[in-house]
Amino acid sequence: MMRPSQEAQTALFYEFSLEDHIPLDHLPRSIDRFVDLSAIRAHAGDFCSHTGRPSIDPELLIRMLLMGCCFGIRSERRLCEEAHLNLAYRWFRRLDLTDRIPDHSTFSKNRHGRIRESDLPRHVFEATVARCMQEGLVGGRGFAVDASLIVADVQKQNSSNPDDWATREIDPNDAPRAVREYLDTLDDEAFGAATTAKPKFTAHADPASRWTAARKGRAFFAYSDNHLIDTDHGIIVDVDASRSNKSAEVGAMRKMIDRAQERFGLKPDRVAADTAYGASDNLVWLTLRRQILPFIPVFDKSKREDGTWSRSDFTWDEDNDRYIRPEGKELRQTRRRYSDPARTAPELKARKYRAVRAECLNCQSKAKCCPNTDVRAITREKNEIVRDFARSCAGSEFNPTAQRRRESVEMPFAHLKRILGLGRLRLRGPCGVRDEFPLAATAQNLRKLAKLKPMVACAGQPIGLAVDCLLKSLR
Repeated sequence: MMRPSQEAQTALFYEFSLEDHIPLDHLPRSIDRFVDLSAIRAHAGDFCSHTGRPSIDPELLIRMLLMGCCFGIRSERRLCEEAHLNLAYRWFRRLDLTDRIPDHSTFSKNRHGRIRESDLPRHVFEATVARCMQEGLVGGRGFAVDASLIVADVQKQNSSNPDDWATREIDPNDAPRAVREYLDTLDDEAFGAATTAKPKFTAHADPASRWTAARKGRAFFAYSDNHLIDTDHGIIVDVDASRSNKSAEVGAMRKMIDRAQERFGLKPDRVAADTAYGASDNLVWLTLRRQILPFIPVFDKSKREDGTWSRSDFTWDEDNDRYIRPEGKELRQTRRRYSDPARTAPELKARKYRAVRAECLNCQSKAKCCPNTDVRAITREKNEIVRDFARSCAGSEFNPTAQRRRESVEMPFAHLKRILGLGRLRLRGPCGVRDEFPLAATAQNLRKLAKLKPMVACAGQPIGLAVDCLLKSLR
């Protein structure tokens, strides 16, 4: 016998609890216990007006933005629609079934106002890092650093040569917000002062973005998302935005290391990175100024490609201030003997070491050493002793382990673009990327916390009672 068709019947009263409808293994519930926004109101209180109608709760705005980052919802209009329909989103935002969802325009108004003025995204990110440290997921001994290109929200059609664009008369009061931010960051080491090289094109809508072809393909405008990772569990210790060039990325690395020590007291014993961070100035900063072991390949162009001996084939004798060739002959800076030993003491500058001309002309290995010149000469760089120390670190037994752990910095970038959907920026200007990158890093750390510290429900009990049982067990 067929049952009658199901018809919706409206009841006068409902007994409904959001708490009982959110599973323990659902992402919002998993990360909610690690989200502590109790200090946000006090932090943002000074940036709110004391007159007018009450403003939207900043904790609600941050919770909505975090949920959008965790689920890859880039559109704020769609984020408000999902918050209206999805019960888990309402639960995470502390909203009841009858509570009203803020309008999508509220985000734009608050982002350019109190959220940006109070630097709330950075505050929330640092609070999450502190929670990771509290959970024992940050060792603080080994860090890895890298940068990834994020496409800017501009088009090549709306760009021109930097000289042609600079000659226009720009009124800062009438210019777009991204242009005003660009003018404010001309002296910033991460943006305008990062390099003196002029890019091929400048985007009119976002002039702080960099025209780059670093992916060996079609060039595009981009920013660099810089991550400082703790290699124990892959927690993002710090994040910073910069222009897409090596100088800016190296400057961002130094800024993040100093900021991690200032904010959290984290001073690593070692740092692993790729060759882009292997310039001599950066190695000097790490080893001499910060006493950090650099497991970084040295940026070196002394290797010859024509089959002749490179500088690495010669042995450096520090005690006698000379290079020794493979067949045993020596290269010296000078062969004069002075009564004052201080005149021949090595100086902290680039020095050139040469062989004896008669020995080179009669040498049987001349074809492998200097076939096109009469005398073989080697230039020793100013900071070559620091470069040699970095090479010794790269040749140590621990280096394979350090490089294997360094690979943990690549996974957050892949996760950022594929799962969180941040392959292209939504906001423009330096302030826009400084808002998006910390929020995305916060979402990644929260997901990592939920994965490494899962919730365990009490068997045979409803969700609400299981949460109470879990809280009692934690006490």
